[in-house]
Amino acid sequence: MRAPNDLQPPAEATPTPPAEAQASTAQACGTGPVGESASSARAIPVTCARPTRADAARNYDLLVTAAREAFADHGTSTSLEEIARRAGVGIGTLYRRFPTRTALLEAVYVDEIQSVCDRAYGFSEELPPFEALSAWLHSLASYAASKHTLASELMDALGKDSEFFKACKVNLRDAADLLFGNAKQAGMVRDDVQAMDVLRLISATHDTDADQAARLINIILAGLRPQPN
Repeated sequence: MRAPNDLQPPAEATPTPPAEAQASTAQACGTGPVGESASSARAIPVTCARPTRADAARNYDLLVTAAREAFADHGTSTSLEEIARRAGVGIGTLYRRFPTRTALLEAVYVDEIQSVCDRAYGFSEELPPFEALSAWLHSLASYAASKHTLASELMDALGKDSEFFKACKVNLRDAADLLFGNAKQAGMVRDDVQAMDVLRLISATHDTDADQAARLINIILAGLRPQPN
């Protein structure tokens, strides 16, 4: 549940995002070293994108980091005052960067999607194809479990068919297609497997404990391998 008192800025705060925040565009998964998949990542339409000016960008990063940690510790109902305190900035600074709680939730979600995609690209460079896919699916399951509440609250606010979630899905699909494509080319995954079908299975593990989730992922991975003739 959202805390009503946190939805409106205090009287001294300026709720309008600064020009540099409005002018910049946030992207998820746009920095991975994968050629076309990375360069064609869809810009995610967020309310308050990361500003370009150094001091504003620093405050933005401090607030997103503090929010992510606070949400992990106490849930997404954590007060915005507490998040500002953790970030070491005033509440007015928070509201200048993020005029609503939803805007802050969007920023945290995009930051997490960026991390998930970057891991896919990193694993693809560092590990053999099937091991890279396995490592990423296990990490994706951990992400799904920890961010389920955040995603649910954003869906309530924006709608699951919003442009925001469509863009996130495209970027996540591009990262998955890279790993599944590599594994298929290596003959380690069946040709008929669809990456998004597997991601749906992974998302279903969000309400299980870590050990059970790991076992379920291993079952999924076993089912991906080509069957002997």
